Amino acid sequence: QAFLCVTSTLNVAVFRDHLVLEDLVEEMKQQSPALSFGPLQRDGQIAVQGSFPALRVLRDFLLLKAKSLSEEDRREGKSHQRPRRKLQEHRGAAEMRNSARDAHREKQVLVLDTDIYHYMKCFHPRAFQGNAVVISGVTDGDITTVCIESAGSKAGAAQGLKAKKMIESYSVELQRVLRKERICFKEPSRAGRQRQRQLCEKLKARYPRVLLIPYDTHLDLVGTSADVFGFAEELKR
Repeated sequence: QAFLCVTSTLNVAVFRDHLVLEDLVEEMKQQSPALSFGPLQRDGQIAVQGSFPALRVLRDFLLLKAKSLSEEDRREGKSHQRPRRKLQEHRGAAEMRNSARDAHREKQVLVLDTDIYHYMKCFHPRAFQGNAVVISGVTDGDITTVCIESAGSKAGAAQGLKAKKMIESYSVELQRVLRKERICFKEPSRAGRQRQRQLCEKLKARYPRVLLIPYDTHLDLVGTSADVFGFAEELKR
């Protein structure tokens, strides 16, 4: 499995008070022709598939639209007509834009493939240890959102931007070279699965750059094509 594209589920219900969601989806399709869109669900969710750069462009487009609607509300004085919860959702969406500045902190947001995020955390930990910045990740299935927070000063903003560029650089390179292989556990018993996990741990000594991600029913191998192929073949033998 190559890291060429991902599927993300978007919830556009937050725009329901302002826009016809079907029209918004058409606008999204025109804005991002490289992405594939699933059907719009009644609850406002829609699945979108494509590359990370294309998804980032779509995300920025939606955040800017949310921000413009929030500013329009303030100009027209309509904010008191909607429930507080809806207003908070709009504000929360607007605040997620890259480099969203508040009085004390500078925030940058990145979206990474979860497997690449884990690989980077394991083999390139310095990417998440920038000076004077706090870097955290929230995983939701195949997607991990990384938040980079730094002091609101000019120096802090520079450190946050430096950390963001480093993570982006690693992500692009790893997306190009990494592959994933899924090994399903053949033995249904807990003891059998444990034996297979122990065998994988022994093989890992010969393939130190392969990341093992264990699950109850299978094991994911993440690494270069050569390493993942060699590991999987030896495991099968």
